[in-house]
Amino acid sequence: MTTPRSVALERLAYTLAAPVLAVAPNLYPDSPVNQVVQLAGAAGIGGWILAAKSDEPGAGRKILRWSPLVLAAAIDVTAGHTTGWGPYWMDGLLAAGWAAAGYLVMPFSRHARRRHRPALAAPAPQLAPAEAPEPVAAVPDDGADLLTREVRMMWEQAGMPARTHVVKATRHPGMRHDMTILLRASEQGRPITGLSETAVAAPFAVPASDVVLMDVAIQPGRQGGPGWMEARITPDANQRRRTKPTDQERWTDKVGSPKGGAPGSELVHKTRDDVRGVTFYRAKMADATTTPRIDLAKVCRGLKLPEDDSCVFVLIDGTEFLISAFDKPPLSAIFPATRKLLTPDAKGMYVCGFTITGQPVKNMVFQHDKNAAAHGLILGVSRSGKTQFFAINMAAQSLDGQVVWLSTVRKDEKTSTLGRYIDRQGSNALWMARSLRAAKALCEIRAEMPWPHDGQPHDYKPGDSRCPYRQLNVYADEFMTAAQDGDFGEFIQKDGDDLTVTGLKYGIGFNPAGQSPFAHNGFSTEMKDNLRQNSRPTIFNMGSPGATRKAAEGTMENAYDVPTIPARYSRNEGSAIERAMKGEADPENGVSTGGVAVMVLDNGRAVLMRSLYADFDTDLADLFPDEVNRLTDHEVSELEKRGLWFDWNEPMRPGEFWPEPKEGDGDDDGGSRRRGGGGGKGGGGKRGPKSGSSREPQIASPRQALEAIKSLNNA
Repeated sequence: MTTPRSVALERLAYTLAAPVLAVAPNLYPDSPVNQVVQLAGAAGIGGWILAAKSDEPGAGRKILRWSPLVLAAAIDVTAGHTTGWGPYWMDGLLAAGWAAAGYLVMPFSRHARRRHRPALAAPAPQLAPAEAPEPVAAVPDDGADLLTREVRMMWEQAGMPARTHVVKATRHPGMRHDMTILLRASEQGRPITGLSETAVAAPFAVPASDVVLMDVAIQPGRQGGPGWMEARITPDANQRRRTKPTDQERWTDKVGSPKGGAPGSELVHKTRDDVRGVTFYRAKMADATTTPRIDLAKVCRGLKLPEDDSCVFVLIDGTEFLISAFDKPPLSAIFPATRKLLTPDAKGMYVCGFTITGQPVKNMVFQHDKNAAAHGLILGVSRSGKTQFFAINMAAQSLDGQVVWLSTVRKDEKTSTLGRYIDRQGSNALWMARSLRAAKALCEIRAEMPWPHDGQPHDYKPGDSRCPYRQLNVYADEFMTAAQDGDFGEFIQKDGDDLTVTGLKYGIGFNPAGQSPFAHNGFSTEMKDNLRQNSRPTIFNMGSPGATRKAAEGTMENAYDVPTIPARYSRNEGSAIERAMKGEADPENGVSTGGVAVMVLDNGRAVLMRSLYADFDTDLADLFPDEVNRLTDHEVSELEKRGLWFDWNEPMRPGEFWPEPKEGDGDDDGGSRRRGGGGGKGGGGKRGPKSGSSREPQIASPRQALEAIKSLNNA
């Protein structure tokens, strides 16, 4: 075996250095040789530390490589501290042992050359036969650009995911990494299956969320269908989209997504009106066959808008909808009523209020399309704005030359003020019963009134100058309470039902107002249906958003989304959590929603509006005509003949609504008289028994049954 030259030289160095290590410390303690040896040992210790801390393999080999220097320094220090040559010539023995160990181990030469020293006796290597490469479908050179060739190389290195081939790669304008790659199946006629966003993202080292797979439509000069697919890789655009999205991108990601506030929708455009301080988001459904399902709170969070029901509103129109985000509550403004706004046009329409977008909302004083009078249905709790709406509605009817009667259960300042500008006004259940009874009798009177042009009676035709009478509008405020009155509730409810059915053709409109549109509170099904079909129901605040929606839905043919009316309009200022942590009170910046109402239009759609404001503290004469409209002399004389035209504030006349008890009946409390029905002086529907017949009350309700039992007990 031949010894390499490096090994021979290292062995010679160990042999010559060993005497120096033994002699130099004993004969020349201050010699520079000792300092050089010790510095070399210190360098060896540093090499040991670095090798131990390193995470790379081969730390033991590195420590062994530095060991001769460390051991030489240790021997030099030991020899310098022993007396003479030490006991038993220890200094010489240590130096000789160090030389022998280096002579045999040779850490520098052997370990440094572990991969480069050829084995002299090893046989010459033989060339192994090369493995035959797997046959790969030859792809003809189609003159692809550099980007396409680079993408193909990365695609082939990834193993041709889903057995596809890159046809073309197109970089997006202005983007460094974004591109679109066109893929086709490697085998002709095979569909692409099993290709996922993850498989496409892996070769390009991008997240799977930055990859979108799309079908390829057939185009002239290029195939399409299941064997082709397009992949859009957009890491740069998605990074910008996450940090600074456009309005369209924010809508798509946060609002129109499956978990957004309006799933399946897309933004048409966003506009800003600085004059009114409002931002409009107009959107539509991507699928024209779907109906918008809008969660306004989610939409606000997606668009980073304050979740404020007084400033953010939605308007739905078929498959399109509009989100209006105001800087300030728009319905907190006051819209004063003027005679110009309240004057009806040729079709009987007048402006009764304005919506959140500033659009005028119109109500009708008669039904031009049906050639008939118009009813009215006004709902709302106390102090919600019903009487204010009475004022503008009565003013519009009076400006059109119509007659107005107003009855309430209790007297108040506003209704008394209105009484100065209309034909008649009263404030108790008896007055309401008398007014309804007289209005019902007017149907019979007008049915027989001859028209001057031909002398024959005709149905009412609004706007016809030949009509011999004026339209009559009967208002019944707090109708629900009056219909439950112990004495006159039955008459009020029955005459109200009859008036809603028969009054329109004779020019008589019924306008009840209350806090509930349901049968158990006085509104029968027939009354509610007739009122709904022949008016524009107006629902003010019903006490809670749920009650308002329920009342509005009860007057609508289809359950459209009904806007909510909060108790007060107030902006959400600051953080409620921070105020709770600091113990601070919530800001008291509420604005009353009195006068804000939901009006159900003819097509069943509900709009939110604020009605015009009539200031009762000032003179209302500017809103009403100079002269009060009255019934004709013929109508008054006919009502007097029936005993129905007098001062309705008088106490109840004997036998006016039920027959007086005969002597000897023993009915001291008058219980039996209340269920006998109407009668009196030719008036009011003749509900009582025929003259001369025995008194036999008609039992038609639990209340009547109870009264009949009381009557039997009294007897």
